[in-house]
Amino acid sequence: MTKPSAGRRVVAALLAACLWAAPARADESFAEVAQQINNKMVKLFGSGGFRGLAAYGTGLLVSPDGYILTVSTPMLDTRDLRVHLSDGRRYHAKVVVTEPELDVALVKIDTKEKLELPYFDLLAEVKQPLAEPGTSVLAFSNEFEIATRDEPMSVQRGIVESFSKLQGRRGVHEATFHGNVYVVDAIINNPGAAGGAVTTRKGQLLGLIGKELRNELSNTWINYAIPIQTTAEVLDKDDKKRTISIAEIIEKKEKYIVTPKNPNKDKADNYHGITLVANVVELTPPFVEDVAPNSPAARAGLQPDDLIVYVNGEQVGNINDLEKLFSRIRPDETVKLEVRRGDKLTTMTMTMGKPLVVKKPKKERPRTPDKN
Repeated sequence: MTKPSAGRRVVAALLAACLWAAPARADESFAEVAQQINNKMVKLFGSGGFRGLAAYGTGLLVSPDGYILTVSTPMLDTRDLRVHLSDGRRYHAKVVVTEPELDVALVKIDTKEKLELPYFDLLAEVKQPLAEPGTSVLAFSNEFEIATRDEPMSVQRGIVESFSKLQGRRGVHEATFHGNVYVVDAIINNPGAAGGAVTTRKGQLLGLIGKELRNELSNTWINYAIPIQTTAEVLDKDDKKRTISIAEIIEKKEKYIVTPKNPNKDKADNYHGITLVANVVELTPPFVEDVAPNSPAARAGLQPDDLIVYVNGEQVGNINDLEKLFSRIRPDETVKLEVRRGDKLTTMTMTMGKPLVVKKPKKERPRTPDKN
């Protein structure tokens, strides 16, 4: 029997090595990394609970005493914001900072208990270089509210497809952040996933899962994460432009003043007769405070305490969104409104009116005194 040549023996050995290694790669487990990441994450529960507005979300612990980084969403605008830790402990929480230019928020667990929690050392993580397209990643979040108490976060596996500017919106929710994001080939941006973590397969934090948005160019859903190295330009307390970062917000826990925009550029010449509740916080929901008699809103059937949820099928999350959308509607144009009244969603139509003309009283001419 002829022995195989040395070259054939080398080829056979290489093929055997590949076949031996392939199953190990296919069976590769990330359970240990997933457990470590899960311990540093929280489930958030707040406002919402009706169509289009999830009342749950995800956050990352960024300090041992309970500071949480998440994405800024209407879900945070509640007096009853709650946090569930990975071990099942539950706490109330409060919003410390929201930064729309970065689309992030900083939340603090509200307790007198001394906490020693596992956390992402984001101030150290941001020193790592940005991930390149082709990098294998893991995504962790409480998508679809699968986790409520001590259940672990959902885990997805994918690849960074590209690193490009975000151009997205959902209804009237135009993305306030327009910087570069990681575009991922896995479907990670689902209800409740906003604020989740995207990491390397070894657990290094890369980015924060963003909101559900559609690409303005292709009208397709975007699966993306905001890099933790992200920065934005704002005005500081002295009205000077400066660049801030997510790490700086966590470190200083300070609110910055966003670069002001022209407040009158979207104002339309119309009238609806709706008085909304005071816009005391950035994410105040559009609750109706009062309705003027015989106004378009009154004829449509709007009532005090109604919450306006949709306008012409577009989701409305806060008062600023509603005012921006109403500003685009012309007089005599019919508008479809969906409002939450109690626990029910009610649909009604309103025909936008023309602006009220307030007549100034005529000044009476002074009477000439009688000479007699």
